[in-house]
Amino acid sequence: MAFKPLHDRVLVRRVESEEKTSGGLIIPDSAKEKPQEGEVVSVGAGARDEGGARVELDVKAGDRILFGKWSGTEITLDGEELLIMKESDILGIIDGDKAAKAA
Repeated sequence: MAFKPLHDRVLVRRVESEEKTSGGLIIPDSAKEKPQEGEVVSVGAGARDEGGARVELDVKAGDRILFGKWSGTEITLDGEELLIMKESDILGIIDGDKAAKAA
């Protein structure tokens, strides 16, 4: 992919939500909410502090994250819908072992 976020921005791919509820009911597309979970595709180099030093981001490509419902800007790159958001919009990182079990 020929896109690199700048500063403290992060490029995120949404993780698809479940097709069924825990009780086994199938959720129609019209009733689904957009997932608030995603995978970091790429990150910027980081913002600069008051002294001019680079502050690295806490997330890296491949991290599974949670973000706010209205976070980010939706874009389409290479036919894929992605989100660009600031690192401050990210609520947390999901542990790799737990993310694998959830999938």
